Amino acid sequence: MPLSRREFLTALMGFVALTTGTRWAIAGKGHMRIYKDPLCGCCESWAEAMRRAAYAVEVHNEADMAAIKRRFAVPADLEACHTAVIEGYVIEGHVPPEAIGKLMDERPAIAGLAVPGMPEGSIGMGDSPNASYDVYAFGKSEATPRLFYQVRPRA
Repeated sequence: MPLSRREFLTALMGFVALTTGTRWAIAGKGHMRIYKDPLCGCCESWAEAMRRAAYAVEVHNEADMAAIKRRFAVPADLEACHTAVIEGYVIEGHVPPEAIGKLMDERPAIAGLAVPGMPEGSIGMGDSPNASYDVYAFGKSEATPRLFYQVRPRA
């Protein structure tokens, strides 16, 4: 039995509302592009943690990560294994979702956040409750990196 024009349009509007609402729900906290070496497992673990934190994650496997870091002007002393971009901010390394949330709430005039190297216990590097490391803000009005967020052992 064919649908009337009214039934068809009602069904179509319902479908559009449902699929658009689902897309917004999945995106949750924003869309994040992650650039990583195709062989890096810790980067994949970090990406999964960002998904669990309600970010819509798009992973790009890149053979030349040095070019990615130059493209996004990551200072050499702050480099880590992966680079992400969310709403114009660069996220370098194992930055926890809490620091990214603070960044999105405050929206300071910086280029981005970085966790230099690969700190033991950070997300993707064991995710230990005893982890202790710092997150730095860099770029734009920041002449030198400054402390933005601290991860300390959980009680």
